[in-house]
Amino acid sequence: MNFENSKIRQLQRNEDIPYDLLLLADETTEAINKYINDSEIYILVNNEKIIAVYVLQDLRNNIVEIKNIAVDEEYQGHGIGRTLLLDAIRRAREKNFKTIIIGTANGGIKQLYLYQKVGFEIYDIKKNFISDNYPEPIYENGILLKHMIMLKKELK
Repeated sequence: MNFENSKIRQLQRNEDIPYDLLLLADETTEAINKYINDSEIYILVNNEKIIAVYVLQDLRNNIVEIKNIAVDEEYQGHGIGRTLLLDAIRRAREKNFKTIIIGTANGGIKQLYLYQKVGFEIYDIKKNFISDNYPEPIYENGILLKHMIMLKKELK
Protein backbone atom coordinates (compact mmCIF):
# COMPACT_ATOMS: atom_id res chain seq x y z
CA MET A 1 0.00 0.00 0.00
CA ASN A 2 1.15 3.49 -0.81
CA PHE A 3 1.06 6.06 1.99
CA GLU A 4 3.18 8.74 0.31
CA ASN A 5 0.16 11.04 0.14
CA SER A 6 -0.71 10.53 3.81
CA LYS A 7 -0.84 13.39 6.29
CA ILE A 8 -1.75 13.61 9.97
CA ARG A 9 -3.67 16.74 10.88
CA GLN A 10 -6.00 17.98 13.58
CA LEU A 11 -9.69 17.55 12.87
CA GLN A 12 -11.39 20.95 12.68
CA ARG A 13 -14.47 21.70 14.80
CA ASN A 14 -16.69 21.99 11.71
CA GLU A 15 -15.70 18.52 10.42
CA ASP A 16 -17.63 15.36 11.21
CA ILE A 17 -16.19 13.22 13.98
CA PRO A 18 -15.04 9.88 12.46
CA TYR A 19 -17.13 7.68 14.77
CA ASP A 20 -16.77 4.70 12.42
CA LEU A 21 -13.02 4.62 13.16
CA LEU A 22 -13.31 5.57 16.84
CA LEU A 23 -15.72 2.65 17.34
CA LEU A 24 -12.94 0.26 16.32
CA ALA A 25 -11.21 1.11 19.62
CA ASP A 26 -14.18 1.97 21.84
CA GLU A 27 -17.33 -0.08 22.15
CA THR A 28 -20.05 2.60 22.15
CA THR A 29 -20.76 6.09 20.86
CA GLU A 30 -21.80 7.00 24.42
CA ALA A 31 -18.34 6.09 25.73
CA ILE A 32 -16.71 8.20 23.01
CA ASN A 33 -18.98 11.16 23.72
CA LYS A 34 -17.77 11.24 27.34
CA TYR A 35 -14.35 12.47 26.22
CA ILE A 36 -14.55 13.64 22.62
CA ASN A 37 -15.74 17.22 23.14
CA ASP A 38 -12.89 18.23 25.46
CA SER A 39 -10.19 16.49 23.45
CA GLU A 40 -8.15 17.12 20.31
CA ILE A 41 -8.79 14.72 17.42
CA TYR A 42 -6.04 13.93 14.93
CA ILE A 43 -6.71 12.13 11.68
CA LEU A 44 -4.48 10.45 9.14
CA VAL A 45 -5.72 11.22 5.65
CA ASN A 46 -4.54 9.15 2.69
CA ASN A 47 -5.71 10.19 -0.79
CA GLU A 48 -8.49 12.32 0.76
CA LYS A 49 -9.81 9.40 2.88
CA ILE A 50 -9.56 9.31 6.69
CA ILE A 51 -7.90 5.97 7.44
CA ALA A 52 -6.80 6.45 11.06
CA VAL A 53 -7.49 8.58 14.11
CA TYR A 54 -6.24 9.29 17.60
CA VAL A 55 -7.60 11.47 20.39
CA LEU A 56 -5.57 13.43 22.94
CA GLN A 57 -7.08 14.71 26.18
CA ASP A 58 -5.31 17.11 28.55
CA LEU A 59 -5.85 15.62 32.00
CA ARG A 60 -3.99 17.62 34.67
CA ASN A 61 -0.53 18.15 36.08
CA ASN A 62 1.16 18.11 32.66
CA ILE A 63 -0.37 14.72 31.76
CA VAL A 64 -2.04 14.00 28.42
CA GLU A 65 -3.91 10.81 27.60
CA ILE A 66 -4.40 9.06 24.29
CA LYS A 67 -8.09 8.29 24.74
CA ASN A 68 -8.56 6.46 21.45
CA ILE A 69 -6.33 5.29 18.63
CA ALA A 70 -7.66 3.37 15.65
CA VAL A 71 -6.70 2.37 12.12
CA ASP A 72 -9.21 1.37 9.44
CA GLU A 73 -9.16 -2.45 9.32
CA GLU A 74 -8.21 -2.36 5.62
CA TYR A 75 -5.00 -0.49 6.49
CA GLN A 76 -3.92 -2.33 9.64
CA GLY A 77 -0.58 -4.12 9.73
CA HIS A 78 1.34 -1.43 7.85
CA GLY A 79 2.86 0.50 10.78
CA ILE A 80 0.19 3.19 10.87
CA GLY A 81 -0.58 2.63 14.56
CA ARG A 82 3.09 3.13 15.41
CA THR A 83 3.16 6.28 13.26
CA LEU A 84 0.14 7.64 15.13
CA LEU A 85 1.70 6.90 18.52
CA LEU A 86 4.94 8.62 17.56
CA ASP A 87 2.99 11.62 16.28
CA ALA A 88 1.02 11.82 19.54
CA ILE A 89 4.25 11.67 21.55
CA ARG A 90 5.79 14.42 19.41
CA ARG A 91 2.75 16.68 19.78
CA ALA A 92 2.62 16.08 23.54
CA ARG A 93 6.29 17.08 23.82
CA GLU A 94 5.70 20.21 21.72
CA LYS A 95 2.89 21.20 24.12
CA ASN A 96 5.28 20.68 27.07
CA PHE A 97 3.44 17.77 28.65
CA LYS A 98 5.64 15.75 31.00
CA THR A 99 3.80 12.42 30.72
CA ILE A 100 1.64 10.72 28.11
CA ILE A 101 -0.61 7.83 29.13
CA ILE A 102 -2.74 5.28 27.33
CA GLY A 103 -4.99 2.45 28.45
CA THR A 104 -6.01 -0.80 26.84
CA ALA A 105 -8.09 -3.77 27.86
CA ASN A 106 -6.54 -6.83 29.47
CA GLY A 107 -7.05 -8.73 26.20
CA GLY A 108 -5.37 -6.12 24.00
CA ILE A 109 -2.31 -8.23 23.27
CA LYS A 110 -1.28 -6.43 20.06
CA GLN A 111 -1.83 -3.04 21.67
CA LEU A 112 0.25 -3.91 24.75
CA TYR A 113 3.06 -5.10 22.49
CA LEU A 114 3.00 -1.96 20.34
CA TYR A 115 2.74 0.50 23.23
CA GLN A 116 5.67 -1.06 25.06
CA LYS A 117 7.70 -1.24 21.86
CA VAL A 118 7.52 2.57 21.53
CA GLY A 119 8.51 3.11 25.16
CA PHE A 120 5.34 3.00 27.24
CA GLU A 121 5.50 1.12 30.56
CA ILE A 122 2.66 -0.47 32.53
CA TYR A 123 2.02 1.50 35.71
CA ASP A 124 -1.49 0.60 36.83
CA ILE A 125 -4.42 -1.73 36.34
CA LYS A 126 -7.93 -0.33 36.73
CA LYS A 127 -9.67 -3.40 38.08
CA ASN A 128 -13.10 -4.16 36.57
CA PHE A 129 -13.05 -0.91 34.55
CA ILE A 130 -14.51 -2.54 31.46
CA SER A 131 -17.00 -4.79 33.19
CA ASP A 132 -18.18 -1.81 35.30
CA ASN A 133 -18.49 0.63 32.36
CA TYR A 134 -19.99 -1.46 29.57
CA PRO A 135 -23.36 -3.21 29.89
CA GLU A 136 -22.55 -6.26 27.74
CA PRO A 137 -19.56 -8.61 28.09
CA ILE A 138 -16.79 -7.82 25.59
CA TYR A 139 -14.31 -10.38 24.28
CA GLU A 140 -11.03 -9.74 22.47
CA ASN A 141 -8.67 -12.48 21.31
CA GLY A 142 -10.98 -14.94 23.08
CA ILE A 143 -10.43 -13.18 26.43
CA LEU A 144 -13.24 -11.64 28.50
CA LEU A 145 -12.28 -8.01 28.93
CA LYS A 146 -12.57 -6.82 32.53
CA HIS A 147 -9.62 -4.60 33.41
CA MET A 148 -7.94 -1.56 31.87
CA ILE A 149 -4.16 -1.76 31.76
CA MET A 150 -2.63 1.70 31.99
CA LEU A 151 0.72 2.55 30.43
CA LYS A 152 2.75 5.75 30.51
CA LYS A 153 5.75 7.30 28.88
CA GLU A 154 7.74 10.09 30.51
CA LEU A 155 8.51 12.86 28.03
CA LYS A 156 11.92 14.48 28.29
